[in-house]
Amino acid sequence: ASGSSDNTIRIWDANSGEQIGKTLTGHSGYVNSVTFSPDGTRIVSGSDDYTIRIWDANSGEQIGKTLTGHSGYVSSVAFSPDGAHIASGSSDNTIRIWDANSGEQIGETFTGHINGVTSLAFSPDGIHIVSGSFDETIRIWDANSGEQIGEPFTGHSGSVDSVAFNPDGTRIASGSSDNTIR
Repeated sequence: ASGSSDNTIRIWDANSGEQIGKTLTGHSGYVNSVTFSPDGTRIVSGSDDYTIRIWDANSGEQIGKTLTGHSGYVSSVAFSPDGAHIASGSSDNTIRIWDANSGEQIGETFTGHINGVTSLAFSPDGIHIVSGSFDETIRIWDANSGEQIGEPFTGHSGSVDSVAFNPDGTRIASGSSDNTIR
């Protein structure tokens, strides 16, 4: 699945490179982030229009309501490993957790970054979320309470544009506009 500056999402056959099904439309701004649910049946997207949308991966139809609440563009979205929750990071410096079925926000908004959140990921067990930001830090959060765990990781001299947990959740990789990976 790919999101584009033409405000659309497309699904592609990984072997042939051909588009599958219709182009997904509905966002009114650039689509910055897309990801499949763990079972592959849904796609979640985040956009410059400040919204998150959930799509049926087979029909291309939007599922449920549009998720709103961020006051800035949505830069990153992720499904929890069990597919029950969606995390979203935004240029409004916050992270929100959503119920993937009802579309309702769960708990309080995560705050702590002093600049826009650029990337986020759930830990493999779904207990933690890691986030990267234009503020050049990486933060780890309790996915249930929204509490920050420990101090921010520092060391990059540019925005942290990509973060990921390793498969057993013991390491985090980060990529930055400072041209380094840590």
